[in-house]
Amino acid sequence: MNTAPTTALTAGAELPPLEIAVTRTLIVAGAIASRDYQDVHHDAESARQKGSPDVFMNILTTNGLVGRYITDHFGPTAILRKVAIRLGAPNYPGDTMVLTGTIEAVDGDTATVRVVGANALGRHVTGTVTVTVPDAEARP
Repeated sequence: MNTAPTTALTAGAELPPLEIAVTRTLIVAGAIASRDYQDVHHDAESARQKGSPDVFMNILTTNGLVGRYITDHFGPTAILRKVAIRLGAPNYPGDTMVLTGTIEAVDGDTATVRVVGANALGRHVTGTVTVTVPDAEARP
């Protein structure tokens, strides 16, 4: 985990990609941690009966991973102000999700970051995160 930003708050700057292995454990643990007991997130047979090839990640786990991506990049003092995401292609076990980000706008020490998370099926998540980075204006 980064403890300081690697990029100044500059519109157009790209964040380095983050690869996340989508494991069955991650999917099930994320669902349980977020109290989402929907069977499609932990029971492969139930997921298949409902038309899915396997269990798949819930939106709350994805939301947490997007937040982690931003705070890992901007450091432990970063404050997430708003996270607005939309899901697309499911995250299934055995895949890898690659998160990427671009700073779209900057207002003082607050930035809006466009985030995309893609897997082998396409875009799993798209959205924006508004983040405040205290003392960002003083950084190079």
